[in-house]
Amino acid sequence: MEKLLNDQVIGQIKQAFADLTNPVQLLFFGSKENCDYCAETQQLLSELSEIDAKVSLSTHDLNDDAALAAQYNVDKVPAIIVAAKDGEQASNLGINFSGIPSGYEFSTLINDIILASKRESGLSAATREFLQKLTQPLLLQVFVTPT
Repeated sequence: MEKLLNDQVIGQIKQAFADLTNPVQLLFFGSKENCDYCAETQQLLSELSEIDAKVSLSTHDLNDDAALAAQYNVDKVPAIIVAAKDGEQASNLGINFSGIPSGYEFSTLINDIILASKRESGLSAATREFLQKLTQPLLLQVFVTPT
């Protein structure tokens, strides 16, 4: 199988991952049926997790692992969860991707892995204070098309 990440890109990711401080767990959710780009997304994440020992990957099926999918609010595939990893425990940070992270979204995934590793959102104190005042769940979605 041909690799999706070439040597130049792997070198750039290694450089970016030099800033990783804590382990990160990537959870991939796919499906055996009706899943465009599942194989490519899983391969991409597999190649990514091989670059640095602090990044691990677990693979799950939306139907077979329905309880875990519900725990991470996954309802479509392919899906990627970027979680903090503490020992064998993965902590949900609320960083979810739906679809394959191609184009500009790939750099967003890399940055999210780095943020998750540092356990620091980069949000200002004022923004954190505002968010703490929210009384109901807020669903923020960003839609990107590869065209």
